[in-house]
Amino acid sequence: MTERMGRRRAYGAVVVGTLTYTFLMFSWFSLPAYLPVIIDELGLSSTQAGVVTGAVPLTYIPIALFTGVAVDRIGPGRSLAAGVLIYGVAQLVRSFATGFPSLLAATLLLGVGATAITFGLPKLVSVLFPPAETGFPSSIYLVGSAAGTASAFALGRPILGPLLGGWRGLFFWTGVVAIGYGLLWAVVSRRLGIDARNRAANDADAADSSLTLAAIRRDLKAVLTHRELQLVVVVGTMYLMIAHGMQGWLPTLLEARGYAPDRAGRMTSLLVAANVVGVLTVPAVGDRFGARRTALLVCGLIAGLGISGVIASELGLLLLGSVVVTGFGFGGLSPLIRAIPPELEGIGARLTGTAVGFIFAVGEIGGFLGPVLVGTLYDLTGSYAPGLGLLASGGLVVAVAGGVLRYRYGDS
Repeated sequence: MTERMGRRRAYGAVVVGTLTYTFLMFSWFSLPAYLPVIIDELGLSSTQAGVVTGAVPLTYIPIALFTGVAVDRIGPGRSLAAGVLIYGVAQLVRSFATGFPSLLAATLLLGVGATAITFGLPKLVSVLFPPAETGFPSSIYLVGSAAGTASAFALGRPILGPLLGGWRGLFFWTGVVAIGYGLLWAVVSRRLGIDARNRAANDADAADSSLTLAAIRRDLKAVLTHRELQLVVVVGTMYLMIAHGMQGWLPTLLEARGYAPDRAGRMTSLLVAANVVGVLTVPAVGDRFGARRTALLVCGLIAGLGISGVIASELGLLLLGSVVVTGFGFGGLSPLIRAIPPELEGIGARLTGTAVGFIFAVGEIGGFLGPVLVGTLYDLTGSYAPGLGLLASGGLVVAVAGGVLRYRYGDS
């Protein structure tokens, strides 16, 4: 085990940090869970609903890379605390939305806080664990993320929402809880000295924690010009397009096919549960056989096949199976796009935050377009099939990129 911190304390820190991701994803996907109700109450078009659903990914595009640079230098302790406080305030403000502009503005603010969580947790793991031991702790926070998403659909809409007076009450109290947890994390991380360990954990010199223009330019050049990382960015873009497109619109699609809201929520939580299975199994198998890049190829094909099944089936076991296959496919991609950058020559633990920031800065273009295209094409055609067809094609692009990675650089 690492000399950075005792094993139990290190894992405890990861578990406490993981809840920052759980609360984020619950807040994020409480909107898709309540989307049909919010559309009716605020008078949103399907295009506007798609824009709001994709607004968090949209936020990543201009700021993700710079958030990653800042996380590398500031450290994960303060970064995660700031992120939770920001998205907690944003979720609270969303409860007072009166129309499309106010809902969109608050959701964009939520996205600002989300970037600090997305890049702060990989950095936290790199600070607490050596490269050979980062796999399982990374799975912990990804499972926590999926738990937050599933809870938004399985608990937020059918159980907590009615108890709290509807979507506005749910949003308000979720924001309050998140703000409280952000303050708690700030105290815990300070007592553990997480940010104080940041430079030593990555064998960094003073320049590596500097916010000078020369230091930032040096690191950005190393990351942006890395050929293999650029292919991982392509994979990340398609992964995020599929994940946000499916999670954002599946409940509404199912309700349009005749499912009751509670049943649509449970079916969507199955998508997330299958995602968790992919998160836990695919990287373990890929590492065991030294086949991470082959795993990218296979997961892309599986995701594309699953979405095609959702298009082709209306109700019943075939639809259920297609949803599960889709979740497993893109779930397997999630840890791979985070696990590959630290092992790349010229990236390593020191530039993990910046590299993952690069992946999401570009990748969230797909994350934004996924929900928007599904909503816009539905407005134009009256069918969800064209938008889902684009998501399925994203799986094929992942397979091609994974094949190129395997052919050019070998497997690992």
